[in-house]
Amino acid sequence: MKKNNDVNLADLLRTLNEDGGFSISVLSDQQGFPLASATEPGQDPDLQAAVVALIQKSAVQATNQLGMAETDEISLYSAGGRRLVCRLFTANEHRLILAVQIPDKTQSYRRLTNRAIAAIQKNWKL
Repeated sequence: MKKNNDVNLADLLRTLNEDGGFSISVLSDQQGFPLASATEPGQDPDLQAAVVALIQKSAVQATNQLGMAETDEISLYSAGGRRLVCRLFTANEHRLILAVQIPDKTQSYRRLTNRAIAAIQKNWKL
C-alpha cells in the first residue's frame, strides 16, 4: 500500500495533534499494524496501535453479539480524565483506524478527526 505523494500521513497526524492538542495520534490497519503516527516524546505508537486493534476486535465481537450496526467510533476514558478515541473508517476498500489520545475529556475532537479522515480517504492509493 502506498499513499499519494501530495499528503504525508505523518505530517497530517502531526498537524492533527497540534490543532487538537492531542498527545498521540496513530493510523493503523484493522490488524493493528501502524501505518503512520505522531507522538510526544516518550510515547510508543506501536503499543498504541496494538491496543487500538484489540479494542476494535472487542467492539466487533460485542456489536455482533448484540446485533448492532458496525461500530464507527470507540472511546475509552481514564479516571484522570484522559480519553482514547478510535475512529474506524474505510479508505479505498481498506479498513483503517485513526486513534487519538485526548488530554481532556471535555475537549472537542470530532471536527478535526473528520477532516483528517477525509484527507486520508481522498489521498489513499493502493
